[in-house]
Amino acid sequence: MFSSVLAAAVNHALEQSGWARDRLRPHAGKTVRFVVVPFDVALTVDEGGYVRPPGAGAEPALTVRLSPWLLPRLLLEEEAAYREVQTEGDAELAADVAHLFRHLRWDLEEDLSRVFGDVLAHRLAQGGAALARWPVQAASGIAQMWVEYAREEEPLFPKREEVARFLADVDTLRDDVERLEKRIARLEDQLGKG
Repeated sequence: MFSSVLAAAVNHALEQSGWARDRLRPHAGKTVRFVVVPFDVALTVDEGGYVRPPGAGAEPALTVRLSPWLLPRLLLEEEAAYREVQTEGDAELAADVAHLFRHLRWDLEEDLSRVFGDVLAHRLAQGGAALARWPVQAASGIAQMWVEYAREEEPLFPKREEVARFLADVDTLRDDVERLEKRIARLEDQLGKG
């Protein structure tokens, strides 16, 4: 059942993107298995470049394994997360699936415009995008405030200028100690000779 729901969602996005269907057509008849614990779902590419649940006994040409913790990072398009995806099987199919995952997007505004009209759909899509960005912006703002508090109010971390000044003082002290050691060595030589 989950395969049918996923296939319908993917096909809706594919319907809006002819380039994506063109990219999948050469893989007609191949099955891709996605394993995201606890889910294990497979989709088969059909002749039109759409996907459907696989038939009985269909062997996957490609298996894609993701940890459940990796999926949110992929949705946020974190570049390092893409390198952690494990694939086994058809390399060309894997490259095309990765390309689709990075570039295929559901055009929500287009769907909303059919129901609400273009202007309201545009405003709803903008509001939804702003709402989706809000948690990331809020987390970033909170982290920035905490760092500022830790540096200014409750000095747990030194400021860059203080660190630079400290390192310069350490260099000066090291140079002074070296000069003092040389003076002591010269005095010892003079005392030894005298």
